Amino acid sequence: MADKGVTIRELAEAAGVSIGTVSRALKGQPGLSEQTRSQVLGVAQKMGYDTAKLRTGKPRRMLFLYSRSIGSLANNPFYSYVLHGAEIACREAGVPLSLMSVLAGDDIAGQVRRHEAEALLGAGYFDPEAMEAIRRCELPLVLVDHFHPGVRCVNDDNLQGAWLATRHLLDGDAQRIAAIFGPLAHYSTSLRAKGFRRALFEAGRLFDPDYEVTLDPALEYREAGRDAMRRLLALPQRPDAVFAYNDSTAIVAIELCHEVGLRVPEDIRFIGYDDIEAAARNKPPLSTVKMDKEALGNVAARALIEGDIAPNDASLPVELVVRESSMVKRAPVAAPAATRKPRRQPA
Repeated sequence: MADKGVTIRELAEAAGVSIGTVSRALKGQPGLSEQTRSQVLGVAQKMGYDTAKLRTGKPRRMLFLYSRSIGSLANNPFYSYVLHGAEIACREAGVPLSLMSVLAGDDIAGQVRRHEAEALLGAGYFDPEAMEAIRRCELPLVLVDHFHPGVRCVNDDNLQGAWLATRHLLDGDAQRIAAIFGPLAHYSTSLRAKGFRRALFEAGRLFDPDYEVTLDPALEYREAGRDAMRRLLALPQRPDAVFAYNDSTAIVAIELCHEVGLRVPEDIRFIGYDDIEAAARNKPPLSTVKMDKEALGNVAARALIEGDIAPNDASLPVELVVRESSMVKRAPVAAPAATRKPRRQPA
């Protein structure tokens, strides 16, 4: 009896070809010899593969996947905008969008089936186990703020953004520039660290690893930012400027500096990344690197709607936003004393 539940992976193994070859053969796409195409179609017919799984046209349903390992989406001032951008694209195209949070160990495939999704948009970092489970769903997939080989990815220009932020501090004559980063396993964080170090290298600055700290994953997020700033302030020579890998971390680090009596930016300058709404409202207003967060989700969703899912790493532009937190504060120069004119003697 034909097995209607056979997967494209099983079909590829039976035919002795790659999953991509099977997909092209069943969709009638070019790039295959007639012999290979006939071989795949013959195996598919024999195994009873459901070709409706590879239907063409825009997806009837899209599923937004979000990793619970990076906290609640409701409290995340970055990915909530990514979701909004994706929702706009789906609404305009008439494609229903649903949301699902995932974690390694979940029955991801089972949950995806219950959503009846035909396309997946993954936002943020997924560990290798979760990523493999998502790939096994064998649905069109686009990732945002993440990278995985063989998948279409949409990111901002993290490398350039961190370079711009660090270059800005260097141009302000900062001598001891520190950085606070999240987990370097995250694609965006690793590129921001690289951009930070590249700017120092190009400026001829010797990189001191003591001035780069990583958030402690064992701590609650807010306390992890404060702990990182404490470690920097405990150095024999505290930094005079800090690049934080995101605005939320920069804001809690500034709070700690205020509590210990340091003035921002007079004693220590700060710049963040993301340009969340709280950055402009902070005291002092936070300098940052701005990217279009809604555009990240919008571009990814449109790629899925249009079927443009060939492996690629699209990079959206960023912009430096300078506010008070990183401005150089110099003491005002005293005006010269007025010179008294000699009194004119009467004739």
